[in-house]
Amino acid sequence: MMDIPSSHPRAESLRIREKIIEGMHENIVAEAGLIAHGRGEAFDYLLGEKTPQLAREQETVAVALLLTAKHPVISVNGNVAALCGEEIVKLSNVINAPLEVNLFYRREERAKIVEKQLKRCGAKEVFGTDQEYYMTIPELSHLRRIVDKRGIYSADVVLVPLEDGDRTMALRKIGKKVITIDLNPLSRTALWGTVTIVNNIIRAIPEMIELSKTMKIESKEKLDGIIKKFDNYESLKRTISYMTNRLMELAKGKLENYTKIA
Repeated sequence: MMDIPSSHPRAESLRIREKIIEGMHENIVAEAGLIAHGRGEAFDYLLGEKTPQLAREQETVAVALLLTAKHPVISVNGNVAALCGEEIVKLSNVINAPLEVNLFYRREERAKIVEKQLKRCGAKEVFGTDQEYYMTIPELSHLRRIVDKRGIYSADVVLVPLEDGDRTMALRKIGKKVITIDLNPLSRTALWGTVTIVNNIIRAIPEMIELSKTMKIESKEKLDGIIKKFDNYESLKRTISYMTNRLMELAKGKLENYTKIA
């Protein structure tokens, strides 16, 4: 990995980019994953590269949904495994939700490499690579239709960070609740999600881990109440308003100070 000095004003962003590039060289990340990462990074600028209060509220609802689910599952693609493999494994352990490899640019060899990466990060078991358990989602024609009978196929709630919209749509159509993490509040993924977290995954997952630890002791009635009050469409509209207002504030002030405005 490139040696990036801590004094560099974009040091953290550059380190994250290096993780993605390194993941591509290791065949964890597809080449198109670099493009997807850059697109997300652009939207993160609109948030000020910080977690706004609204995103914390979205994360709280997402955790409540995961904790009350009968069979929650976390879907993992190459970018997720490269960017926050250890964190996604920790979240899996805290909420007792298995991990499943699911890839758009799928080859069995690459699926095994992602599985190996997750196990390096501490996962004991990873679904989605054993052909004995393969099922398909009939609404999809591409390779993300392949799911594990023990995992996504049987899940009632699926966390699909860095997702593509058509699979979110397909999962919703077959009756599953879908939690998404997407920096673009206008994407099909965001619009079709049951709960959409508009935040950078490298902030969202650690925050969800901490929330899970404290919310596990809450009653099911309280968690159900949190979920019932949430409206994903209204939440997305509030996020768009937040981004718009932030840009308006920037337009009135000094652009060089944009990172100080949250």
